[in-house]
Amino acid sequence: MVETTRRREIEEAASSLFRERGYSGTSVRDIARALDIQGASLYAHVTSKQDVLWSIVERMATRFETSATAASAAVGSDPAAQLAALVRNHVLVVTDDIERASVFVHEWRALSSERRTEMARRRDAYERRFRTVIAAGTDAGVFAPVDPNVAAAYVLTALNGMVAWYRPGGRIGPEVLADSYADLSMRAVLAKGTVPGGPA
Repeated sequence: MVETTRRREIEEAASSLFRERGYSGTSVRDIARALDIQGASLYAHVTSKQDVLWSIVERMATRFETSATAASAAVGSDPAAQLAALVRNHVLVVTDDIERASVFVHEWRALSSERRTEMARRRDAYERRFRTVIAAGTDAGVFAPVDPNVAAAYVLTALNGMVAWYRPGGRIGPEVLADSYADLSMRAVLAKGTVPGGPA
């Protein structure tokens, strides 16, 4: 339990520093200093700065994947409901842990080659969930005839942009923000004459 707690503290300190300075601009000494421990002591809990980055990014990837699976399972097969649920859950994951989410979005390319390849595969699989739902909605006439690849990239770019400006405790709470992003995303893809949240 003590080891788990210390590891979590290291990840939290590293996430804050990686978000503020970037991975390359943060040293192991910086992380240790943030925890008020000696640099050598840090290596009793982690093998390297790269190991810490992987742990943060992998944890967030798993959270996004698990949340997307839950979203899809909760709303059935309707493409509009599916897309709205995917967007809402993505927002809620980002706002629940903004610092780790920021590291996931901006610093994953600093992973070692093998890990970067693995994460690129998982990110593409995650984006494919959005592309598949958008394609299904287009085929059903619920969504406008858009390119699913472009539309998915547009939606996810907007969602991930939150890491640049969202602050916990701000004027707009996570649930309201999730609803707003879901509504805006739906308006971007719905066929003309279709009401967001209404029958197709």
